[in-house]
Amino acid sequence: MNFSIEQLLAFVTVYEQLSFSKAAVKLNKHRTTMGQVITNLEDQLALTLFERVGRSVEPTEDAYILYRYAKQIIEQARVFDKMALSLSSGGLERIVIAYPSFVPHQALYLIRQQLVQDFPTMSVEFIVRDRATIKKGIFDGSIHFGLANIHESSAIHSMDSTFLGHVEFLPYVQTGGKLAKMDKNAIYDALQIERQLILKSLVDEGLGDKFLFSASNEQIDQLALLIKMIKEGIGWAWLPKVLPDSQSSIEGISPLNLDAMINGIKLPISLWCPHAKNIKDIKVSIIKAIKAHIQDYK
Repeated sequence: MNFSIEQLLAFVTVYEQLSFSKAAVKLNKHRTTMGQVITNLEDQLALTLFERVGRSVEPTEDAYILYRYAKQIIEQARVFDKMALSLSSGGLERIVIAYPSFVPHQALYLIRQQLVQDFPTMSVEFIVRDRATIKKGIFDGSIHFGLANIHESSAIHSMDSTFLGHVEFLPYVQTGGKLAKMDKNAIYDALQIERQLILKSLVDEGLGDKFLFSASNEQIDQLALLIKMIKEGIGWAWLPKVLPDSQSSIEGISPLNLDAMINGIKLPISLWCPHAKNIKDIKVSIIKAIKAHIQDYK
C-alpha cells in the first residue's frame, strides 16, 4: 500500500489537534487541502479515520489504533533527516548543555572536566532550562544536550535518549536546628506544617504534587539561595542526595532520616540529544562523566 509521509503527518496532526483548521495552520496548509489529504488517505486505507462533527473531528477506533504507528513512522523519518544532515557536517566547535536547576553541580563539573580531556578546544556552555524548553531547543538546534527528568516522558520521539539513572531527593534541614533536634516520631508531622522551600524548577516541570509536602511553602529559583535559607533556619527543602561539590558546600544543612520513609523521592534522568554523527563521541564522554559521578556516591 502506497501512502506518503505527508499523508501520515496530516493524519497525526489532525488526530492531535482534533480539527482540520488547526492542523492546517500548524502545517501551513489550506484547510481544504488538509481535508483532501485525509480523504485520499481514508480511500487508500478503505477506513474512516475521523467523524466530522461541525468544525471539529473525532478519531474513530481505527484511527486510535493507527495513530501510534503513524507517529512512529514520522519520528523515524525525522531521525533519518537529521542523521543525513549530520553525515554531511563536520565536528562541533561549541556545544550547549541544558539542565534543570536541581541537577547537582558536581555532575556538571565532571562533565566539563571530561570534555576538556577529550575535546580540549571545544567551547561548552551550560544553561538552566526546564524540560519543555530543552526538548524544543534540541529540535530547533539551539541545544545540543539536555539532562531532563523523564517522570512522564513519552517513548515516541525523534531524539536520542539515554537513561542515566535516578536523582534521589531527601529532606534537608538546618544542622542543629529545631527540626534536626526533634524526636523522630514527631518530625514527619512537623514537616507538614513548617515552612517548606522548593525549587521553582520542580514546580514548573509539573512535580509540585510529588514534592510539595507542607501547606506553608515558598518557591525559590536558585539552588544556592535555597541552601542558604536552609542554613539560616528559614525553612526545610527536598534536595538531591548527591548534592555536594565538597563537604564544605553543605556545611550547615543536614538530611533527615525518617522512619516513615525508607528511600527519598527519586526522579529518573535521561540524556537527550539529536541523532547526529558529529555529536556521537561527545555523548560518549558525557555519559562517561555521569557514570563516574554515580560511582563516587555509591
